[in-house]
Amino acid sequence: MSSSLHCRSSASSRPDIIKAECAGPAGDACPGSTHNALSSTSTKPPAGTRDFLPDEVRRREHVIRIVRQVYERYGFEPLETPAFENIETLLGKYGEEGNRLIFKILKRGEHETSGEADLALRYDLTVPLARVVAQYQNELPRFWKRYQIQPVWRADRPARGRFREFYQCDIDAIGSTSPAVEADVIGAVCDVLGQLGFEGFSLRLNHRLVLSGLLDAAGVPPPQHSEALVALDKLDKISAGGVRAEFVTRGIDGAAAERCLASFEVGQAERPDDTLRRLRSALGEQDAAVGNLQSIVTLAAHTAAAGRIRIDPSLARGLSYYTGAIMEIAVPDLAGSLGGGGRYDNLVGMFLGRDVPACGFSLGLERIIVVMTERGMFPAKVGGAAVDVMVTMWNEDSRAEGLALAAELRRDGLRVDLYPEADKLGKQLKYAAGRSTPFVAILGDDERAKGMVSIKDMRSGDQHTVARGEAAEHIRSRRQ
Repeated sequence: MSSSLHCRSSASSRPDIIKAECAGPAGDACPGSTHNALSSTSTKPPAGTRDFLPDEVRRREHVIRIVRQVYERYGFEPLETPAFENIETLLGKYGEEGNRLIFKILKRGEHETSGEADLALRYDLTVPLARVVAQYQNELPRFWKRYQIQPVWRADRPARGRFREFYQCDIDAIGSTSPAVEADVIGAVCDVLGQLGFEGFSLRLNHRLVLSGLLDAAGVPPPQHSEALVALDKLDKISAGGVRAEFVTRGIDGAAAERCLASFEVGQAERPDDTLRRLRSALGEQDAAVGNLQSIVTLAAHTAAAGRIRIDPSLARGLSYYTGAIMEIAVPDLAGSLGGGGRYDNLVGMFLGRDVPACGFSLGLERIIVVMTERGMFPAKVGGAAVDVMVTMWNEDSRAEGLALAAELRRDGLRVDLYPEADKLGKQLKYAAGRSTPFVAILGDDERAKGMVSIKDMRSGDQHTVARGEAAEHIRSRRQ
C-alpha cells in the first residue's frame, strides 16, 4: 500500500470539466465526447475516510464539547498546528511501523517526477507539539498544559473502528518530571469518560523501564528490546499465541519469549499494590521505575481516576518516544483501547537540543463515538431535531412575512427553518415531521390579517393561535 500523496491539475478550457474519449464499437472516439468525469466516478469517499451527515456531526460536536470543557477546567490551553509537516519532522519519531504508516506528500512542480517526498500529513499531535515547544520556547510558560483536537492521517489498512483519517483529542503537560503530572493527566481523561457516560472502564498503567527490566530478566538481549516491544504491543489484538509466534519471527529465542509472556501475566482482579509488590521483588535494579508507578497510583487516588488504575506489565505502547510511565484506557467487551499516552522526556530535545520533560494522553475520538453510538450512550437531545420550529409558506404573497416571522423567532433565540415554497399545508407538515421538527408556525391569511400565528405541536397534534409577539415564548414553554 502506497502512503504517498500527489495532487496534479490537468489543463482544460473548463476547470470543472475533464475531457474523456468515448470509444465506439470499432474503438472510434464518439463525436462530442466531452463528459463531466464525475458522472462515472464513484461517489464513495476514499477508503478509510468518511462523510459525516448532520446527526453524526451533532454527535461528534457533543463529544468534542465535553472534552474541551473538561480539559479547560484542568487548565489546558488550546493549540492548533498545520495538517502537514516537513517530512524530516515526522520520520524517525514513531518507530519502524509508524514510519511506514506516514502519508508522504510528493514534491510538486518541476520536482514532481522525482518521486521524492518533502512533506507529510501529520501522524499524531505529539510530535507537532514538540516542534512547537522548540520553536516558541521563549514565548511559552515554564509549565505549559495544552489540549489539541484535530485530525491526523495514517496509511493503515481500514477496518472496523480503524480509519486513515481520524481526530485525536490530546492533552500534554510540558516542563515537569513530577508524578503529579501523570496523576493530573489521567484524572482529566477519566473525568472526560465519566462525563460522557462510560462506566466500568479501567486505566492500564506501566513504565518503559519496567518493561525493559522484565525483558532483561526473561533473557531478551537489549538489542532486541525494540523488536519485542513492537510484538508485545499487539497482545490485546493477536493474543499470547500470536505474540509468541511474532517473537520467534523477529528472532527472539523461544524460551525467552515464554519467560517474557509469563512475567507479563496479571490477574484481572489483582490490586495495583499487589502487582507493584511483585514487580519490586522481580526488578531490584529498576526499583525507581516501580516507585514512580507507586507514586502515580497514590496521587491519582485524589482524582477522577481513583479506583480505576490497573498496573499491567504487558502494556507496551508501540511508539518509540516514550521514556517513562505509559497508560491506556480499557473498556469491558471492547478490543483495543479508547486512548493512550505516557511520558516522553526526550522528544522535545530532538528539536531543541536539550531535553524538556513532557507527559500526555490522546483520546481516540472516532472510537469513542463508535462505541457510544453502538451502546446508545448519547443523550436524546443530541439526536433530536435540528430546529425548534419551521415556518410554513402559505402562498406567494406571504413570503416576506414568513421571512420576517422567522427572523423574529431567531432573534428570540430559537432555531428556525423556513419552508421555501408555497405548497399544500399537508405536504409542508409531512416535511416537518420527517425532520422531527417539534413545532410548525402557520402564517395563513387569517393569521396575517389579525397579527397572529398558529403554532402546531407536531408531537401531540395540538394547535394554538397566539399573538406573533408571544410565539417564541409559547414554543419555549412547550418544547421540553
